[in-house]
Amino acid sequence: MVKVLPDDSKLTMDNYILPKKQAIIVFFVFAFGYFLSCLLRAITATLSPVLTLEFDLMAADLGLLAGGYFLGFASMQIPLGYLLDKFGPKKIVSSFTLIALIGTVSFALAQSFSGLLISRILIGVGVSACLMAPLTGYRIWFAKNQQQRAHSWMLMIASLGFLSSTLPVQLLLPTLGWRWIFGGVATLILFSIILMLSFIPKWGHQKDRSLDGSFADVWKNKFFISVIPLGLFNYGGLMAIQTLWAGPWMIRVAGYSPLESATGLFWINITMLVSFFLWGYFLPRIINLGFSALKIIKFGLPLSFLVMLTIILLGPKAGAFYITLFILTSIFLSVIQPAVGLTFQSHLAGKALTSFNLLIFLGAFIMQWFIGLVIDLVKSFGYSEIIGFKTSFSAFLLLSLMSYIFFLIINKKPQSI
Repeated sequence: MVKVLPDDSKLTMDNYILPKKQAIIVFFVFAFGYFLSCLLRAITATLSPVLTLEFDLMAADLGLLAGGYFLGFASMQIPLGYLLDKFGPKKIVSSFTLIALIGTVSFALAQSFSGLLISRILIGVGVSACLMAPLTGYRIWFAKNQQQRAHSWMLMIASLGFLSSTLPVQLLLPTLGWRWIFGGVATLILFSIILMLSFIPKWGHQKDRSLDGSFADVWKNKFFISVIPLGLFNYGGLMAIQTLWAGPWMIRVAGYSPLESATGLFWINITMLVSFFLWGYFLPRIINLGFSALKIIKFGLPLSFLVMLTIILLGPKAGAFYITLFILTSIFLSVIQPAVGLTFQSHLAGKALTSFNLLIFLGAFIMQWFIGLVIDLVKSFGYSEIIGFKTSFSAFLLLSLMSYIFFLIINKKPQSI
């Protein structure tokens, strides 16, 4: 049986709970950095028509470019786990975000596809701590019963970042151009670093060295094993669609104009912002009613499969509403990450959280590129682009179903998570 391990909670957590006012300030400082990281993550969906035209990109190139962010992000998750547990959120997130600043400036100045790709990878590396640092800090500084809420509200901030990457960016494009937009984001990143250095507490979480754990302790855990495919394919595929392929689907399959697509993405993210706020508000109450993370995933996730099947069957008739509905019904995946963090003692928090984050972003990179490759492959056999999109989404649905079945098989016995 997998259980939350509270053995060291009195020794290492209660002594570090922040006062409410300071906790709110810390949350908003972390949230601002995470907002910028999500804006940068999703902005390629809005800029895809402009970048495709200017750099003559194919679908696979576009998928690789967007996925470069996730590749850089995923490559840092294992070392990030060690660094966060050893040095704490303040030093690590401020140092890493400086790399994101360099990558953002480099992207604004890029003159070739390779320059764009290298810059995207640097951005991914730089923002790789923007969620894991907060979650590691929250594990120590916030009360246990606030963990799921804090995580859900960080996802609300993610939706705000995605939202800002859609219609606002599309409206600014004719006036500023995409290069100056990235220049403006770079300025905001610099401001975020200053806030982090000023307001995030020092890492006073000292512990007995005998409590040191390894990544092996995380990866051999039964519950963690059960969510590996969900992280790679379900969560990764969700992020691939939300941050890249939702836009091209609306333009190339549903027949939207670039402005209509950006407007659709805007309302998708408005819906998710409100949904994550309400989800974070009510989730502690839902859990108190006896709905564990496992039950929420088991009974909630199949809704997203039905919606994706509907999108595939409707094809050109499935516009922004259905994409929104798919992302909305995938909200149940959000309980996995904090459940992973709470499954382990706090001295393993950084390693556990970054391990699952590695799966998510590695999966996002794989699925963004995979969807583009399948589209190009189907077109190479003489089929239409619409058939290519429907085929790639069908492959994603099949992988998601297999991952869900694996999760159910591993968790046959009741779990206390």
